[in-house]
Amino acid sequence: MIQPAAWIQAVRPLAQLNIALPLLFGQALAFAALGRFSLGWMYLAGLFGLLVQLVIVFVNDFADRETDRINTTFARFSGGSRVLPEGKLSPALLRRAALVALAAMMLMSVAVGFAGRPWAPVLALAAALLVWAYNHPPLRLAYRGNGELAQGLGTGVVLPLVGYYFQAGTFTGLNWAALVPMVLLGYVGNILTALPDVPSDKASGKLSYPVRRGQWLARRHALELLAMATAMSGLVLPGLPTWGAVVIAVPVLGVAALAVPLLGSADAENRRECERFVMLAAGASQLLVLLWALVLVGRGLFG
Repeated sequence: MIQPAAWIQAVRPLAQLNIALPLLFGQALAFAALGRFSLGWMYLAGLFGLLVQLVIVFVNDFADRETDRINTTFARFSGGSRVLPEGKLSPALLRRAALVALAAMMLMSVAVGFAGRPWAPVLALAAALLVWAYNHPPLRLAYRGNGELAQGLGTGVVLPLVGYYFQAGTFTGLNWAALVPMVLLGYVGNILTALPDVPSDKASGKLSYPVRRGQWLARRHALELLAMATAMSGLVLPGLPTWGAVVIAVPVLGVAALAVPLLGSADAENRRECERFVMLAAGASQLLVLLWALVLVGRGLFG
């Protein structure tokens, strides 16, 4: 029986922000470098991003089903979609859905390859391998540690490359240095979404960053890495004047500063404060990417 509400919950619409922004950022890089933009390729990049999201959320839910079952501190953006612990879908059904989404993503990348983007299947394979390495043996980084690096590479390198390549049809002109702060932000994103799940992660032996380093230190490191990425705006925007860097930094760090008073108290057990901390820090990170993309678009428009 088809259950639309359960499948919408399983898709986790909020997770699309973590996919769409890096894709748009990559396309903004292409527009700034080459001065051309295609709505058709933007739509195709968006479809690719949707398929990537389906693969990620379905695989993560299946791989984390036992951990999520004992999770009582989950938030809107952590602890999985909850469709398995709540009995709305079965693990076998979700696993089949993940395989269908993966097949659709790979088939689409092959079609895009024949349409003039021959490296598209390689990028799709890179995304699939990172999802596998994050969730499954032999690496199973989410449980053995360093899962944040996999997310950093996925959202900081692979997705921006997809956005750039879909628009440009080449990697020529790509400012590779711009990917460095994007990796940091992807790393931060993984730390943040792991914060509410610390009790269940500990119980199941999942070595997320907050489990390995402690919740307080993880929160501090997330804000410090966010500040470091903000300070790297010059890598994203070569030639950016000091005043321009300040204009970007002020709103981003202003939002992040609202999370500072929560540093000492936003443990997972304090669900309200933990969620507020994550939302503020994640919002600052997303705002930074959005501001970079807007300036890149401005450079593409006005040279």
